[in-house]
Amino acid sequence: MTTAPKLLARKPSARKPGIALPDRIAPLATLPVFHKLHGRRVVLAGATEGARWKAELLAAAGANVVVLAGEDADIAPFAALAESLAGRQDEGFGQLAITPRPWRPSDLEGAALAIADLDDPRDIEGFVAAARHAGVPVNIIDNPAFCDFQFGAIVNRSPLVIAISTDGAAPVFGQAIRAKIEALLPRGLAAWAKAARDWRPLVQAKRPDYALRRRFWERFTSRALAAPDRAPEEADRDALMQAFAGDANQPATGQVTFVGAGPGDPDLLTLKAVRALQAADIILFDDLVSAEVLELARREAQRMIVGKTGHGPSCKQGEINDVMVRLARQGKRVVRLKGGDPLVFGRASEELAACRAASIAVEIIPGITAAQGVAAALGISLTERKVARRVQFLTGHGEDGKLPADINWAAIADPGATTVLYMPRGTLAAFVARAIAAGLPGATPATAITYATRPNQREITARLDALPARVVETAPGPTLVLIGAVLRERLAAAQAATTDRVAQCA
Repeated sequence: MTTAPKLLARKPSARKPGIALPDRIAPLATLPVFHKLHGRRVVLAGATEGARWKAELLAAAGANVVVLAGEDADIAPFAALAESLAGRQDEGFGQLAITPRPWRPSDLEGAALAIADLDDPRDIEGFVAAARHAGVPVNIIDNPAFCDFQFGAIVNRSPLVIAISTDGAAPVFGQAIRAKIEALLPRGLAAWAKAARDWRPLVQAKRPDYALRRRFWERFTSRALAAPDRAPEEADRDALMQAFAGDANQPATGQVTFVGAGPGDPDLLTLKAVRALQAADIILFDDLVSAEVLELARREAQRMIVGKTGHGPSCKQGEINDVMVRLARQGKRVVRLKGGDPLVFGRASEELAACRAASIAVEIIPGITAAQGVAAALGISLTERKVARRVQFLTGHGEDGKLPADINWAAIADPGATTVLYMPRGTLAAFVARAIAAGLPGATPATAITYATRPNQREITARLDALPARVVETAPGPTLVLIGAVLRERLAAAQAATTDRVAQCA
């Protein structure tokens, strides 16, 4: 029988809710920008098929393109393009002028961009040097080493435009990504994007603050995405402006949204959870929330860590409640982001009560529980006919850090139950000793899993009576313990692997 060591109760050290400053964005190979070219002169040297496509693209952006084709070049494709563009300036297209001579450094003075498709290395170097001397961004087609900027693959729902770049490494790959996005975005979104451009002056004329503007455009976006295949109508504009006027006449009201972050893998978040993160003004998050989940939040959202750690620095619950209510009263949309599901060992009831007492609107978005994440990561079912009739979740420690005094040990000893023990590292030996004393066999299969569903996931599977000593030897981290017959095959495999290693060493 495992003997439980004495657990020295340690009072968690004080910790204050604080602003977290994570990296907002990973390093970029290139900076994506959208260049205004309407009515501006762009110089294009060369008469290749690649140059012709760039001329068409630039003219579509409203540029007046000067093509310096070179001597003896075939300019027929460019002439045909120029003819098709003639008289279409009122649609937003630029003009195309063709000159059958080589480029000169003076051609680049005052140009918005300089682009060339040249073969001679000396000619390329001269063009790049001349462009940079003139202070003009330069692009050599299919020659990234000489480029100040590059053309990406484009998804055109203008004025909604999406560009994809691989930094010149794999244009075909970028085009494949473009095709995927093309298939996802209805073409009708172009009409909504044009409506946004047309209606923006109406919104700006009201001189709204940031919160009001964002609320208007959130409503606009919801309406557009709900009906992307139809053009917006005056009724849409009128309804949005009416709601906008109503918002302006009301005092700013915030809300708190409780969001389950799941066990750590960002792909396990619900769509509703992602939408809440994208709409948040401020996010109060726990230590158990992974950095990858936070990456899905709106970039401008402020992040504040309010976590608790077992026997470590912890924010007081009252302080968390006070911060949450104060921010919501300022009109902020607060997301209270909790690991797993907020309603399972997340102390959500206390925070919900604080919000309701302050008349703060609340919403709850459930998440994948840590237990579900662990079961999926292990590839097992928490229930199994004739073997595991029920599942029971319990916490491994009480408010004082010790094993809770009110555990139903008869239920824990039920061989037909799967037990999931949350936050058990400090009390696991004591729990195992009491469970075995209550009648649960020491040979019961058990698994301790740390950082479940994450790339650094660790697992220990052993007999229940041997598990505490194995867990003590491992590095700390968020840990869950599963106990029950549903793990029998994993235990058999772990024991067989141990036998094989011993035999090999012998």
